[in-house]
Amino acid sequence: MKAIILPEKNARPSYVEVPEAPKSEGMEVLTVMACALNHRDLWIMKGQYAGLKYPIIPGSDACAALGSKRVVLNPGLFWGADECVQGKHFQILGLPLDGTFAEKVNVPAENIYPAPKHLDDMEAAAIGLAGVTAYRALVSRCKPVPGERLLVTGVGGGVALFALQIGLACGLEVHVTSSRPEKLAKAIAMGAAGGVLYSTPEWETKLKEQCCDGFDIIVDGYAGASFAKLVQLARPGGRIAVYGGTGGKMSDIVPQQIFWKQVSIFGSTMGSQTDFAGFLALVNEKKLKPVVDSVYDLHNAEAAFQRMESQDQFGKIVLRVSGK
Repeated sequence: MKAIILPEKNARPSYVEVPEAPKSEGMEVLTVMACALNHRDLWIMKGQYAGLKYPIIPGSDACAALGSKRVVLNPGLFWGADECVQGKHFQILGLPLDGTFAEKVNVPAENIYPAPKHLDDMEAAAIGLAGVTAYRALVSRCKPVPGERLLVTGVGGGVALFALQIGLACGLEVHVTSSRPEKLAKAIAMGAAGGVLYSTPEWETKLKEQCCDGFDIIVDGYAGASFAKLVQLARPGGRIAVYGGTGGKMSDIVPQQIFWKQVSIFGSTMGSQTDFAGFLALVNEKKLKPVVDSVYDLHNAEAAFQRMESQDQFGKIVLRVSGK
């Protein structure tokens, strides 16, 4: 079968012929129609995970065929029995198991779900990892109530855009931050009530001018030194969900602003089968559609990786394998 492999650390993706993995107990062999990039794939390419063994077929998301059925995947494998936290055997499809950037992929049967009928193959491929991450962070962890005010940081990436869409679907007033004016404008066109550029000085002051009494919920994937400003922006009794840490260590947090305001800070990553089923139910009920930035053929994965590295994308970058 044809597949994209990462042959070694810092090597560019290669389109090659590889043998199909044999089917094993509890697994299903799926015919991939489309798959989608995540920043995780870039980090694997750059060797930013411990103990990597190359070559690797990356990819965590797909719309695929199982016989005559069109399906999508929960990319979080072997979560375990505890809904509160993933178990010790948890892993994400695409490392160490071969991922979806191939004509075929082996996936645990329990991770396979019917694809939403209102989505085409490219759209369905784009919902998995970003969608379940956003759903768990916002819905499962922060438990939103209609009418509450939500701040989503770094809008433009897949998780942040899904947090925006899920927030709107839950009846929240959503505000965003972004690095670029055009991304901010697109988010507002999607329904965000307002937003600011985090690249401008005193961006938190501008947010306070929009929302003088702060936010009930904040969903953040950056962390870093700016996290202290998010604590300041949280309303009394507010909830902050942290699903990523690309900004590095948090600093200058004033503890009194956490305990005196009774602010809850939740760590959140990926999602259980319950989370994924809940996310899919919301997608189907509200007819949510992912934002697809661009589509490339599988053999042109290098261009897709370059697009993600540029940080210009707004939404998901998808690879077409055989789908429509």
